[in-house]
Amino acid sequence: MAALGWLTPRRRSATARSVLAGEASAEAARKSSEETQETARADAEPDFPVIGDVRAAAFFDLDNTVMQGAAIFHFGRGLYKRKFFETRDLARFAWQQAWFRLAGVEDPEHMQDARDSALSIVKGHRVAELQTIGEEIYDEYMADRIWPGTRALAQAHLDAGQKVWLVTAAPVEIATVIARRLGLTGALGTVAESVDGVYTGRLVGEPLHGPAKAEAVRALASAEGLDLARCAAYSDSHNDIPMLSLVGHPYAINPDAKLRRHAREKDWRLRDYRTGRKAAKVGIPAAAGVGAVAGGTAAAIALSRRRR
Repeated sequence: MAALGWLTPRRRSATARSVLAGEASAEAARKSSEETQETARADAEPDFPVIGDVRAAAFFDLDNTVMQGAAIFHFGRGLYKRKFFETRDLARFAWQQAWFRLAGVEDPEHMQDARDSALSIVKGHRVAELQTIGEEIYDEYMADRIWPGTRALAQAHLDAGQKVWLVTAAPVEIATVIARRLGLTGALGTVAESVDGVYTGRLVGEPLHGPAKAEAVRALASAEGLDLARCAAYSDSHNDIPMLSLVGHPYAINPDAKLRRHAREKDWRLRDYRTGRKAAKVGIPAAAGVGAVAGGTAAAIALSRRRR
């Protein structure tokens, strides 16, 4: 800009705007070129999945991959409507979720506090309540939020004779309802401990997030006799890179910035079904990670009425 010093202020301002316009146009052209290349790669892909390959299966993340937004927040919305927890609970969980959004980190102590407070609402209530309510809430808030493109990918695996599993940090009871309503094989999700059908207020292990998802997929593949090199996995979040890295056919669906960058480096397949190619995810940001499970997530586990 020093070379523009001889110009009048008005001329300098106009020239600066021209420079910015040119740079913005070049950046847009670069991005458009990248998207065209991604589409071309997709068009050139061989037929997949392979029909009749019974040692292959597909694993789909749920939030922002299969469904717009986070399942547990849609579920929590339905529970709040039914007065299953009080306004002060909603405010507390909202604050916890806001903390994770702003911090962008997963502090173990804070996460533990959030999990404990959320699970205290669950304690003493019956598992069957969540399953019954989940059916109603799916119709009210979730059915219209399924990404058609991702649903078609899942159906392609089913049509090829393969099993398709949801893999999510959402409570397994909610995930199972969604999987069944979509006609999928089943779901892997976070397990809250119960005795005789009643929640104890404790988790079994930890939320199914990040590396835990990869371990769940590995265990299921072993039990089902699957060859992971022939399996596919789909996710929107860089937190699921461990799961995506396990399989021979990883897909980045509506990816966050970190996953998009990683997918390009690894030459993974990409699909983006969002309007306007928004960089920001719909619903919970990937940075929330287990925080989403800890605060709002487990909150929306709020399975039933708060004891009086």
